Amino acid sequence: MNLLLHPIILTTFFPLIGVLILLFMKSEHKNAIRWVALVTSIVTFGFSLTLLAFFKLGVEEIQMVINKPWIQFGGLTINFHMGVDGLSILLVMLTTFLTPISILSTWTAVEERVKDFMIFFLLLEMGMVGVFVSLDLFLFYIFWEFTLIPMYFLIGVWGGPRRMYAAIKFFLYTMAGSILMLLAILWLGINQQTFSVPEIIANAGSIAPNIQLWLFLAFAAAFAIKVPMWPLHSWLPDAHVEAPTAGSVILAGVLLKMGTYGFLRFNLAMFPDAAVKAAPWLALLATIGIIYGAIVSYAQQDVKKLVAYSSVSHLGFVMLGLFALNPQGIQGAILQMVNHGLSTGALFLIVGIIYERRHTRDMDAFGGLWKIMPIYGVLTLIVTLSSMGLPGLNGFVGEFTILLGAFGSSFISPWFAGVSTVGVILAAIYMLKMFQKMFLGPVIHDENKTLKDLSWREIVTLVPLLVFIFWIGLYPKFFFDLMSPSVDLLVRNLLQAAGLQ
Repeated sequence: MNLLLHPIILTTFFPLIGVLILLFMKSEHKNAIRWVALVTSIVTFGFSLTLLAFFKLGVEEIQMVINKPWIQFGGLTINFHMGVDGLSILLVMLTTFLTPISILSTWTAVEERVKDFMIFFLLLEMGMVGVFVSLDLFLFYIFWEFTLIPMYFLIGVWGGPRRMYAAIKFFLYTMAGSILMLLAILWLGINQQTFSVPEIIANAGSIAPNIQLWLFLAFAAAFAIKVPMWPLHSWLPDAHVEAPTAGSVILAGVLLKMGTYGFLRFNLAMFPDAAVKAAPWLALLATIGIIYGAIVSYAQQDVKKLVAYSSVSHLGFVMLGLFALNPQGIQGAILQMVNHGLSTGALFLIVGIIYERRHTRDMDAFGGLWKIMPIYGVLTLIVTLSSMGLPGLNGFVGEFTILLGAFGSSFISPWFAGVSTVGVILAAIYMLKMFQKMFLGPVIHDENKTLKDLSWREIVTLVPLLVFIFWIGLYPKFFFDLMSPSVDLLVRNLLQAAGLQ
């Protein structure tokens, strides 16, 4: 197959074609710019569907591998090494699926410097897909750091009143963790004589346990900030609240998953001995994050802040599933990454829709919206129930599988799972409180009486998300089939390398 026509290359780098076209367009042609960006992102999604079409079910190994010599220096070879497996395919699909939806949501919300906004957005998509398909540590690090730049500008230029503070905080937090990861990558490259992730995983048992622990902690610092795990989460509410709606959707939907994916792909696979030792501690932090995120969400008046803090709680579940270190927990965690991207992405779109009309996100400014905007009310109710894990919707399947894994884990206490179930109840409390204050009761404020219900464009941005919310909730078999062989291989290798099987 011609390398340039390889589905992974097309999915990763096609957004650059859109960027090149946008560079030559005049800034005043705003609608044309929006259409070019939207079409580019839809075509990229089409390429990711070909990736899915070529993906063989039941295969444990990494598929559609590209592995070409790239840079050689000092006896070391850095390869242009890419591929997908059950650990990454769903996250690639999630990225390419959410990008056109996010771009469509900006149609009337972004009026200033539209050309620059779309260029940064397409560059961000390229960086995120690159993170999920990279199989060389050097290449992965380039994509990892690259995503910082467009997100920094998206928050810093098109964000809210405190956008510069939020953008700088986001940048500094993420950079601080990345420096430690870079040191660990350099150590691995020099000592293992390769940056290839599959080769390092194959020799995972040869790294001394005490060294493994330090390397694990260095990688974990970068990933825990990105997730973000409690107590490294304080950049997230600021970034979410100040980011434009489309930025919040991508930040919650995909960028946070880069952290959980990092733990899955690198920490568990490359440092198995350290992963087993660290599991109880990370499960403890995840459990604290679940409860803390839920309690702080309940206290919020700003709807966007409530959704932001709920991410700390939901991603706590993902981390709990990963460090159960068994197939059920890890499969539940991967599915919950997708679920969070869909449900929280939809919630941010919903908040953006009402903010465009009322220019406030204060819950007390609303009330009785169901009577005025019935379509908006129905769609919001479905997403709210999905986010709190109602059976029949996507959130329940992910949380149930994670708790099943956590209860049955040999590495973490079942008490972590028991306490985490309280987070499910708390999620119902803060989500229903938000829905009740905004949508039920009488219409108190006159400004709300003239609000228009959803336009066709707004319905089109939300309906695809709802399709997947119901699909995963009612028939998740397809998603489990995609990931289970790769997860089984990961757990088997982890236990063997840690000397437990």
